[in-house]
Amino acid sequence: MSNQTNIPGFDDEMREILDSYLVESKEILEQLSQDLIKLEKSPTDSNLLNNIFRGMHTLKGTSSFLGFSQISELAHVCEDLLNRLRKNEIVADSNIIDILIDAHKTARILLSRIENHNLEPIDINNLLDRIKTATSQKSTATTASPETETVDVKLKEQAATILSSPEYAQPLSSEATIRVDVARLDELMNLVGELVLARNRLSQATYSLTEEDNKSELSKQIVEISDQIDFVTTELQIAVMKTRMVPIDKVFSSLPLLARDLMKATGKEVDLQIYGKETELDKSLIEELHDPLVHMLRNAFDHGIEPPEERIKKGKPKEGTIIINAEREGNYILITMEDDGRGMDANEIKKKALENGLITEEEAREMSTNDALNLIFLPGFSTKKEVSNVSGRGIGMDVVKTKIAKLKGIIDIHSEIDKGTIITLKLPLTLAIIQGLLFKVCDEIFAIPLNTVLEIVKPNQNDIYTIQGREVIRVRDSILPLARMENIIGKTKHEKSTKGQYVIIVGWAEKRVGIVVDSLLGQKEIVIKSLGKYLGDVPGIAGSTILGDGRVILIIDVGQFIEIFGSRLTKAA
Repeated sequence: MSNQTNIPGFDDEMREILDSYLVESKEILEQLSQDLIKLEKSPTDSNLLNNIFRGMHTLKGTSSFLGFSQISELAHVCEDLLNRLRKNEIVADSNIIDILIDAHKTARILLSRIENHNLEPIDINNLLDRIKTATSQKSTATTASPETETVDVKLKEQAATILSSPEYAQPLSSEATIRVDVARLDELMNLVGELVLARNRLSQATYSLTEEDNKSELSKQIVEISDQIDFVTTELQIAVMKTRMVPIDKVFSSLPLLARDLMKATGKEVDLQIYGKETELDKSLIEELHDPLVHMLRNAFDHGIEPPEERIKKGKPKEGTIIINAEREGNYILITMEDDGRGMDANEIKKKALENGLITEEEAREMSTNDALNLIFLPGFSTKKEVSNVSGRGIGMDVVKTKIAKLKGIIDIHSEIDKGTIITLKLPLTLAIIQGLLFKVCDEIFAIPLNTVLEIVKPNQNDIYTIQGREVIRVRDSILPLARMENIIGKTKHEKSTKGQYVIIVGWAEKRVGIVVDSLLGQKEIVIKSLGKYLGDVPGIAGSTILGDGRVILIIDVGQFIEIFGSRLTKAA
């Protein structure tokens, strides 16, 4: 079923037109944000000016047709200004670029209000007057007029105000289509999931049949048919998953404009470099990445990059550098944000966390440097003494961790004082179908994502002992916490021997833990299903799946498992 925008007075046909308008308008604004940043560096580029003009012209026409007069009027006056720029009658100086970018932001806000069924007009008269004044100027004099100077003085305040605007801070809500209605893609994906489950059942039945009668011509034909279905199912699954993949530039494209606002709000100079824009990711993950990247960029500006005068004293270029990169690594995507700023002081972070009551003195003493750096993700943590429109409330990096955990991702931090900080996000390409390792404990079968399994060992009882009341296992030169699955599922055994058992070593970020299981059942492609509305979210469980014989089994969420059952885990050496 299509996700249509419900505007009073619009019938079904008009609602479909409105949905198409919203998709097209978002794409126009997305492209405009990139082109305006380029125009600032190349103010006389005729191709850029023509592209921006065409975008505004289209936005004006479609908005006027649907009766959205404020967007239409705003685009119209921008069109007049751009027409003079195209004719080289005036030049796109910093004042005009600021005006066009403010017009772009206002159009975003107006579009967001339409999407949220809010058709109440907002006051844009001041902005319209600024655009008309810029359009009517007679010369391209490079010396700033008193009026221009007044505007420049106010720009910092305006940038801070826009940055703190709730409607600007939120991305335009998720698009309902990738040329095809997303609901239909979801339905296709669900059907492919069911097909994978049916294929697994057929494989199980085929295996049983050939075990009983491996000479029958019929059994050989069934095996051939099963292999063919297996091939077609895999190809169909790949094809459907590709239809959901979109370039990460959908998220990256909004960051240069944000960086420009942050430069004005903080008075810092930054060269933002973005690579890997073409890297593709599942659409559902793309929509969740906007907020984490925005908070990370704000944090890099406010806490990482130093003011120009401080950088010069340190012997650094007065302009800081922030590099954002996306690349694929197997079934994961890696997103890194690197700055050449002041870096993070682990001791200072621990001190702040102690002052705020977020950790105890004992925890601070035992904490590794990496664990100390990860304190920035705690709710309420901030090293800022004053709250600003950019940061200081202690909620930004907490949002990053919460969102990335929801996406089954991992965050890694590396920082050196006065050299800078690198934050890496590691995310799965899709959350629907994964490779899993099946194991058995007390006659219960569980699955664990194969990409979290580091190794499997057959333990020697001499390698297992107790430290401070907790069982640990020695694996070569590392001492790892040990978790017995039978204890976790409430089926404690009287015999603590690991004879005949296996230990699955799993990893999440820098944490490692060994899970004791009775037996291993092999690797299988599994379709992750939710636990439904009655069970909801169960801590440590990612979902469930159905085996070939019809049994329902639970899938372990390794990140939550380590967090819940493995507190105070020892870092692997």
